[in-house]
Amino acid sequence: MGREKEIIKERLRKIEELKKLGVNPYSYSYAKEQNVKGLQERYKKLKAGERTKTKVKVAGRVMVIRDMGKLIFADLRDESEKIQLQLQEDIVGKKQIKFFKKFIDAGDFIGVEGKIIKTKRGELTILVSKLELLTKSLLPLPEKWHGLVDKEERYRKRYLDLIMNPEVKEVFMIRGKILEAIREFMDKNNFVEIETPLLQPVYGGATAKPFKTHCDAYNSDLYLSIAPELYLKKALVGGFSRVYEITKKFRNEGVDRQHNPEHMTIEWYQGYADYNDGMKMFEELIKYIAKKLFGKLVFEYQGEKIDLRKWKKISLIQAIKKYLGVDVEKVKTDEEARKIAKKQGINHEGITRANLPDELMKLFRGKLIQPTFLIDYPIELAPLAKPKRGDPSKAEIFQPFIGGLELARAYSELNDPFLQKKHFEEQEEERKRGNKEAMPTDRDFVEALKYGMPPACGVGIGIERLVMLFTNQSSIRDVILFPFMKPQKSKISEEK
Repeated sequence: MGREKEIIKERLRKIEELKKLGVNPYSYSYAKEQNVKGLQERYKKLKAGERTKTKVKVAGRVMVIRDMGKLIFADLRDESEKIQLQLQEDIVGKKQIKFFKKFIDAGDFIGVEGKIIKTKRGELTILVSKLELLTKSLLPLPEKWHGLVDKEERYRKRYLDLIMNPEVKEVFMIRGKILEAIREFMDKNNFVEIETPLLQPVYGGATAKPFKTHCDAYNSDLYLSIAPELYLKKALVGGFSRVYEITKKFRNEGVDRQHNPEHMTIEWYQGYADYNDGMKMFEELIKYIAKKLFGKLVFEYQGEKIDLRKWKKISLIQAIKKYLGVDVEKVKTDEEARKIAKKQGINHEGITRANLPDELMKLFRGKLIQPTFLIDYPIELAPLAKPKRGDPSKAEIFQPFIGGLELARAYSELNDPFLQKKHFEEQEEERKRGNKEAMPTDRDFVEALKYGMPPACGVGIGIERLVMLFTNQSSIRDVILFPFMKPQKSKISEEK
């Protein structure tokens, strides 16, 4: 029998014995009164060897036990922080010392009462006077350095990753703060948060391959949303002037360091504004978040010093020339586009003259470290954007990059129903020529535009990319609590 099986067998025996003693190994509740982080803050100035008369009541998971006979030390971790417990026979009593030794293991949840002291070594400690078992752990925790080092295993069993690596939990605490800051910022700018459908009869709002499903009630195919854009713009038609949504998107595309099929975004639509206003607002939002998190506009990402006080603008065409030496404006046919793609090491299947610039951009975006707006994309890449004033071969688009991360996509929104219909028709032609991500025609959206939509700027931001930037993470999986994983073969086992 392996060591883990022996541990499980022993813990099962303890559970049965506890039940016979009338102790529920899976309690219903515990009236904890403090959290550990609050205690650490409150008593950080306590001197080594000093004792207080303050009685506290906390609960959490036992992480480590150090049994020294009549004296037991243990580390208890709650949702906020870790603290040391000290159980000594003359304080907690022989009965509870015996109970702890016999029934408590690392991984168990317990509740304790006691007084705060600081040991001679300077460690804040609860001198326990009473303890209660709350949840018995059946499976042993992984060893700190040897039991949970495989990245794939950490993602699949994120609950263990969170237990063993507190810094992982901190990433998701910051993620929550970022979402809170975003909503604060939108509220300050008089935006209304609304909701749009995740199940859609016609997918649209972006160039991406969707997930397809079926609705039995109406015997019709549906698609998981790849973007909320068209619905949000219908809200502008209906009379809203500033709307946003924080929602999930589903895109049936590759999984890599910066992509996950299910991800979160914020999209906002600002009536009576253009992409210049959008760039200004995006910059203000990023600065707002940075100040909330760091109290300053300069921080580090992956070894690079990021300075949010300085922002650059460069057109996509100029950037491709600068970084790759390719003049895409000279490309006239799909065949020429595929030759350039092949030369640049891009999979040229599905490459057309229209989508070549977007694919080339992916080759150098990692070099855009300081805040940079790529602007004015070829019009073929933007079926929902307005043509650039003075140069209708381009569209009024911007994409911001920081730390090599593509954070958003935005443009002056097309509100001409005739031009919108024409662009949809061009997208249908793109689909016929092999571009699987080209957008289908949404006739209802075209009809909505015929009633009139005010001029507007729309901005879509990847929440995970923001979290990566502000938590100094290099992989999107490290900022999604339960990232999408390749399915494992099902293992069915029976315990006798």
